[in-house]
Parts: sequence; C-alpha cells; structure tokens
Amino acid sequence: MTRAPLPDYPWDSLRPYAQKSAEHPLGVVDLSVGSPIDPTPAIIADALKHATEAHEYPATAGSPALRQAIVDWYQRRRGVTLESANVLPTIGSKELVALLPFLLGLGEGDAVVYPVVAYPSYAIGAALVSAEAVAEDNPEKWPANTKLVWLNSPANPTGEVLSTQQLARAVARARELGALIVNDECYAELGWDEPWNEAPTPCILHPDVIGADQSSVLSVYSLSKQSNLAGYRAAFIAGDAEVIAQLLKVRKHAGLMQPEPVQAAMTVALADDEHVSEQRERYRRRRAVLLPALQSAGFEVLHSEAGLYLWATRGENCWQSVDFMAELGILVGPGEFYGDSSSEFIRLSLTATDERIDSAAQRLASQR
Repeated sequence: MTRAPLPDYPWDSLRPYAQKSAEHPLGVVDLSVGSPIDPTPAIIADALKHATEAHEYPATAGSPALRQAIVDWYQRRRGVTLESANVLPTIGSKELVALLPFLLGLGEGDAVVYPVVAYPSYAIGAALVSAEAVAEDNPEKWPANTKLVWLNSPANPTGEVLSTQQLARAVARARELGALIVNDECYAELGWDEPWNEAPTPCILHPDVIGADQSSVLSVYSLSKQSNLAGYRAAFIAGDAEVIAQLLKVRKHAGLMQPEPVQAAMTVALADDEHVSEQRERYRRRRAVLLPALQSAGFEVLHSEAGLYLWATRGENCWQSVDFMAELGILVGPGEFYGDSSSEFIRLSLTATDERIDSAAQRLASQR
C-alpha cells in the first residue's frame, strides 16, 4: 500500500504576514491560532503539583477517579447518562481525531466523511490510512462505503451549532450505512446565545438525539478551551462501550497513556464549573468588542454563535483580507485552510488579552 504524500503544514504559509504584522508600530495582535492565553485556574494547577509522585505507569483507561469525573460531567453539563466503560481519556483531542481511522482499522476502500468547512485534521486522519476523505454536510450524499463520520458542533472555524434534529438525522443516516459517527464537541461550553450561563450546546449522546441507544455514536471533548489546558493535552472520548473497549485495547498496545498528573488535574477541573463560567465571560467580553469592530470595517460575520472564533468575509479572496489585517498589525487565519469553499473567509480567534483585543478593535474602527 502506497500512501499519498501528506500536505504541507498550512500555518507555515502565514509567515510573511506574521512578519508584516510584527512590524506594526503598536505591535502585533495575533488572532490566527486558538491557543488559550489566560492563566490556568489555581485549583487545577494545585492538583497537578500534588500529583508529581507519578513513578508508576498511568492507566491507559484513566484512573477510577478520572473516569467517574467524566461520567459526572456528562450527566451534569450534557444531560447524558454514562458508565465508566463508556469513557476514555486521550492525549489531547487532535491526536485522537488524526488517529481514529487507524485505531478503528480503516484503510483503502473505506470512506471518512467530515464537514465541508473543517479543521484539517479530519482529512489528515483519512490520509494516514489511505482511506477516502469525503467533505460532505448532507447525510443523504454520504457514500455507501462510509465507515466513519465526523461532525464538529460547535464548529471550528465557523462557530455553527447543529440542532438536536440535525444531529439525529446524521446519526440515523450513519447507522443506515453501518458507520461510526463522532461529534467533536470541544467548544460545547462556549455558546453565545443569552443567557450566557445556561446549559451548553447539544450533545450527540443526548437522549433527544439517540434515545437510549448509544451504539455507533461517540462524543469527543477537550479541556483546552474551557479550562485553559491546551498545554496539558487533556481530552476524552465517550459513547458506545464496545467501540471504547476497542480503542482502549489498541491504545494500550500503542502506549497512548495520559500522564497521571494530567489525569489528576482533569479530575479536579471537571468537577468545578465556576472557573468555566469565568473563562466563558472573558471570551464573551472579547467577542463583544471585536465583533462590531469587524463589522464597522466592512466584514460580515457568519455563524459564530459558539466557540472561540469569528468567521468573517468581505467578499474578497481570503489572502487579500489576511494582507489587509496584516497592514493593521493583526494576524488572522485564511479560510483556505478549512476547505475549498472558504476561500473568501478569514478566522479570527478570541484567544488574546483584553488589551490586544481592544487594540485590534481600535485599528479596525480607524478603517471606517
């Protein structure tokens, strides 16, 4: 089997614009990558410090305390009832997204479906096993050889949120095809419809979506965004117990173990909703500043009802918009990174300090 060459890492092409942005007299405002910049909550950092006596190999399945914390979190925040056999920690969510086709044993002749506008890792996962990568949002157009379906709601980069009815339709179609369906829900706690502190966005495992049948359905989640733990690589997957058991077996053989101190920190983080509310409020304030500034500069913002990004267009090629922003010292991501249909969009992250967001808004306002 000959695997097709993987594409270049797309963010490397931003280097000239990063240099131009850095030359701005007021300094660069980097909104190109959704990497958290706010402090790690003290209760989580303390848990990590107190777990440094980690001389034994950690459990690939996660400690009993962590598994229970994940189960409790799904019940409390997602309205989903699970057992320990339904959950599994992962080393961040990106490795899982890219490796899932391999972990499932997919290969040539199998199709992996993912959203038309999407983070590149879904397609990379298919490429790593020489499976067919299919970008398609309409479930009726998913091919007969589909073995894995990726949804991403709330979506990166668009911030679109799929309704319970849309999720249910997708699950029904995947089951018709005999495919596993997985929703990447990493931005679930960052919905922007008022009131800000109510239940998060719909979960694919919720009974309103799948009833009592969790077979062939998985949910992926990460604490990178809601708890500022991107550097911890703290994530997990939940759902069909048989699939979880298969993934656990392969991950044991591959040595994919989440470090024990990280497991301890996750256990504490999942039990505390207060720090999540505080972080959500920080992002809400930044969004409230940046969104009208973008609109005043002639950009239309589509979707963006959840998550850490604003998905914007002026009806021009995305690289023109990237260059326009770079002239203002603002570095943004080109829509081209997220699919061929996004060539007129840019993505702006809310993961910058209040001061930097305010500076970006002032520069945009000067372009009226």
